[in-house]
Amino acid sequence: MSSPEDAVPAPASVIARDAAPDPAQIPFHRLARERQRYRWWSLLLTGVLGIAFYLIIILLFVVPLAIAAMIVPAWGAELDALFTTVQYFDLERPWLLVALVLPLILMIPALFAASRIVQGRGVGLLSSVVGRLRLGWLGRSLVLALAVFVVYFAVMLGWSAAMGEAVSPDFASPGLWVMVALVLLLIPLQAAAEEYVFRGYLMQLVGSWLRHPAFAILLPVPLFILGHGYDVSGAASVGVFAVVAAWLTWRTGGLEAAISLHIVNNVLIFLLGSVAVVDANATSGTPVDLIASAVAMVVFALLADRWARRIGVIRTRTIRIPAAASAPSGTHHLDPVLRG
Repeated sequence: MSSPEDAVPAPASVIARDAAPDPAQIPFHRLARERQRYRWWSLLLTGVLGIAFYLIIILLFVVPLAIAAMIVPAWGAELDALFTTVQYFDLERPWLLVALVLPLILMIPALFAASRIVQGRGVGLLSSVVGRLRLGWLGRSLVLALAVFVVYFAVMLGWSAAMGEAVSPDFASPGLWVMVALVLLLIPLQAAAEEYVFRGYLMQLVGSWLRHPAFAILLPVPLFILGHGYDVSGAASVGVFAVVAAWLTWRTGGLEAAISLHIVNNVLIFLLGSVAVVDANATSGTPVDLIASAVAMVVFALLADRWARRIGVIRTRTIRIPAAASAPSGTHHLDPVLRG
């Protein structure tokens, strides 16, 4: 009988293979396939149920308002203004901003509830590959976005002043500070809601069927553009934003950088609009606006991607796939959920 010292050690590759299963790296746009109840139609049903929940939530708000408008004539006149105005950013009527963004914010609970019911546990995978919103990375990317866009707006306002346009802030409106408070409170939630729908849900919907990230990045873009009533130049800018935000989501493994880009862009526009430096109701732009905003977004995306790599932001979800006992050496059976 040989002693343990005489035993021939197993090759290192065999030890490594037996000791730990092989990893599979799942990018953000493919995460829906890791959910508890994934089927090819799961995300379609999630969308249908999410729309139903959303309509119910909206009705819960609208019906009481309609009843109140019938009882109080002054409220009725204001409600009529809601459906006839195209100027939702009005310092004299700050409630119009609430009426504009609150329905967008309510997409979050509708989407989360539908996702949990249809797909089971793992709603956090709509946020990132680690199953939650990474607050540390969110904070860093917010600081970076703020730095980039402060420079962008300073350059654009300086250019306008050099071209002879009046650039003088007005702090005299009595509704200014109410509007500033509403912007700081509501716009971050509105921006996050849009990212969860367009970069979270829709990217994972496309990614559950099509492996290459280009499909998940590009196919939802037309829907995002249609959700904004802008002219050609404005629509092109929105399209660039959608591509950059989706690319960032894929590259960094989560929504944090895209949410930061969205928050800072929108908040600065509304804050500058509050002091009459820019037109927060504008739906048109110029080629110069388009090029400058595209450059700012691309610069932010490249810097965020580089920073994420430097600090080790997790970009993919590691799935451990145990080797099948009957499989030939070096081959593995994938769970059906992971195939394709």
